[in-house]
Amino acid sequence: MIAIGLDGFSQGWVAVTLDSDHRSIDFISDISWLATQRFARAAIDIPIGLGDDGVRACDQLARKNLSPHGSRVFSGGRRWLWQDFSDPDLANAEAERRGQKKVSRQLWHLGPKIMEVDGFVREHHDLDIRESHPELVFLRLNDDAALPSKHTEEGLALRRHLLMANGFSDLDDWLTVRRARTGAKRDDVLDACAVALAARDCVGCLPEGTAPRDRLGVPQQIWF
Repeated sequence: MIAIGLDGFSQGWVAVTLDSDHRSIDFISDISWLATQRFARAAIDIPIGLGDDGVRACDQLARKNLSPHGSRVFSGGRRWLWQDFSDPDLANAEAERRGQKKVSRQLWHLGPKIMEVDGFVREHHDLDIRESHPELVFLRLNDDAALPSKHTEEGLALRRHLLMANGFSDLDDWLTVRRARTGAKRDDVLDACAVALAARDCVGCLPEGTAPRDRLGVPQQIWF
């Protein structure tokens, strides 16, 4: 099967394609690129399926699985945040008025990408596109042992080692030559590789079983 993993960065998306033993990487500007590709399943490191109150069981379970590093999972995405507001302070004032948790600045700045994927997924029901989280993938690759932060050299080195052990023989070239002048960071490349593995070799999901769906029918489930 052909599987694709995507991770966002400031200029677009890192896309890693697995096709049997062939692996390739692309740096794309828009998620609509997926519609031009032939693939069986894609996994994206972005929230898919948004509740009106920002509370999702999949986020809560992912945080629990990653404990004591649960903060690596961003939560609180709501369509109305970015549909109705262009300023995070005004959005948070409305959240407070509704008795909801405020959105963090980190998640707020992911808003354009969250909405980009949300629109694409709802428009392309025929494509198998799933939410994944690279930290859950790295956790299983590391025999369920917690990893150092990806923002440290130790953490980056361990993630590189785990991916190399899982067939990414061109990874060093991707991290240097291919990544140069794209705007992507090293961890963006590593994360895209991880979610590509989730797309091809899904071993579990949170929550298990039938996925809960948001009010527009989009599933809320994280695969790894």
